[in-house]
Amino acid sequence: MTKRETYEARTEAYLLPVLAEHGFTLWDVEYVKEGSNWYLRAYIDKEGGITVDDCELISRPLSDWLDREDFIEDSYILEVSSPGLGRPLKRDRDFERSIGKDVEIRLFKAVDKQKEFTGTLKAYDRNTVTVTQADGTERTFERTGIALIRLAFDF
Repeated sequence: MTKRETYEARTEAYLLPVLAEHGFTLWDVEYVKEGSNWYLRAYIDKEGGITVDDCELISRPLSDWLDREDFIEDSYILEVSSPGLGRPLKRDRDFERSIGKDVEIRLFKAVDKQKEFTGTLKAYDRNTVTVTQADGTERTFERTGIALIRLAFDF
């Protein structure tokens, strides 16, 4: 396991029971470098959406725990937030809770001269993602060929 994966996994293990206690779910934890700064981000969710107060409610005990455990070697910025409207699907649990919802897919390489597709998520497995497009046709994509898949949103 890489350093990044270790940091994310330990943080996730701490957060899951804390979030459950408040009726929240964990969407994702990521440890990433942007520019010269490292960020540890926890994306949380709940029915009806996340508020700033919800983020603070989780951020304080998480920050205290991280200070006590002190397992992250680098200086970093801690962020707790909602995954947002166009939340990316990364893990199987993201796909599972998104079955029946509209998604946008961006491919690395064009298929039928097209790199972007939308549809309703019908199925997924370890290697593929299947969507039903607006015209009723089903299309299956190799997961390795997907640059980004996220929930679609309409205004």
